[in-house]
Amino acid sequence: MRTIADIRALLAQDKATVGTWLQLPDADVAELMARAGYDWVAVDMEHGSFGRTCLPDIFRAIECGGAVPFARLPEASKTAIKAALEAGAQGLIFPMIESREQLDRAIGWSIYPGLDTWAGAKPAEYRGVGYCRANVFGKEFDAYLAVAGDIFLVAQIEHIRAVENLESILSHPRLDAIMVGPYDLSGSMGLTGQFDHPKFREVMQQIAEICERCHARMGLHIVQPDPEALDREITNGARFIAYGIDTVFLWKSAERPRQGGRQ
Repeated sequence: MRTIADIRALLAQDKATVGTWLQLPDADVAELMARAGYDWVAVDMEHGSFGRTCLPDIFRAIECGGAVPFARLPEASKTAIKAALEAGAQGLIFPMIESREQLDRAIGWSIYPGLDTWAGAKPAEYRGVGYCRANVFGKEFDAYLAVAGDIFLVAQIEHIRAVENLESILSHPRLDAIMVGPYDLSGSMGLTGQFDHPKFREVMQQIAEICERCHARMGLHIVQPDPEALDREITNGARFIAYGIDTVFLWKSAERPRQGGRQ
């Protein structure tokens, strides 16, 4: 089974970590996606159909399939962060991060008191401590406490305001990577889905240059599966990449083939 340590080892060697995206709230689908060879599988709690009660089974299935369970949160809130971590998420993707102050709060809510070992200002608030599925309801509390500070933390850059504040966001010493949300970012520019528009391409280049200057790991989501696009983005420097979505893989493969020139 892959671990957070494996993901960090890839990044330490300047290699890309590639995961995938889950929207269907089904443990069998989660296990299948994890067994497809990805480093991690992110449960999309913002646009997928996941309730809090199904998260433990989904995360268990991802672990069973050999990948690391991540949660793309519905919002970077104290309640959502705690729900995902207590159900067993080992990585968090914070949506709509637009400022360093917002990121400070989200990371503080993700870390138990005493595990904030990075230099600099300490969080104003911390993660609540209690028995939960992640520590086997207290049975393995000490063992979980030993690894709970190693959660993989990703900030999604989804608004032009975030680009304006990107250097400040990247300065947080506990941030592992960023991930561009192309649809929301383009929408914030009045260019929803226009990824080839010169202004959008210019902003993407700006993000890449800032990440390189700050020695930060840039990531993105290749929504439509395309091996050539994956190779191209890795060559261009992307290191935290979500590839495809379970729903997109399904409909692209399930469409009825043409027969006699007719659909």
